[in-house]
Amino acid sequence: MKEIRFHGRGGQGAVTAADLLAMAAFYEGRYAQSFPSFGTERRGAPVLAFARISNSFIRRRCQIYSPDYVVVLDPSLIEVVDVAAGIRRDGSILVNSEKSPEELGLNTQARVYTINATKIALDELGVPIVNTAMIGAFGAMSGEVSLEAIVKAVKSRFSGTLAEKNVRAVEVAFARMEERL
Repeated sequence: MKEIRFHGRGGQGAVTAADLLAMAAFYEGRYAQSFPSFGTERRGAPVLAFARISNSFIRRRCQIYSPDYVVVLDPSLIEVVDVAAGIRRDGSILVNSEKSPEELGLNTQARVYTINATKIALDELGVPIVNTAMIGAFGAMSGEVSLEAIVKAVKSRFSGTLAEKNVRAVEVAFARMEERL
């Protein structure tokens, strides 16, 4: 089983990102779950979301404390939240940032990857909502879900022009992350 923790701010789509990842895994015939962790936070407050992907039934129903992967939608969270807390030594962290992984200064033995998902979202969607770009980059970085499954999940969640724009954000981010690997 692979466990993924998402860090974002209210309104950025971290919960939707976790849902899309779980849907993509489901479309590939795997077991998956996604769930948020937040209370009465307002827009802009730190939010956590989680996803699990497995080849067998998932019985675990608790928060994820030792993730295989961490996805950070807002790089400003690095200053206020220990996004690397509990990550496995052989895990990976994906951060939406124009900075290099070394410039982030994360105190971890996990691999750190960055992608400027904000630029991709602005270019493709016209708004700085990075969740679909980050899921595209995650798919390429991790190999846990295919581009085709992510696109299918996005098309099942959104419709019309919004679906087309989000699919394009996924495809661009996937391709850019593949180039870096």
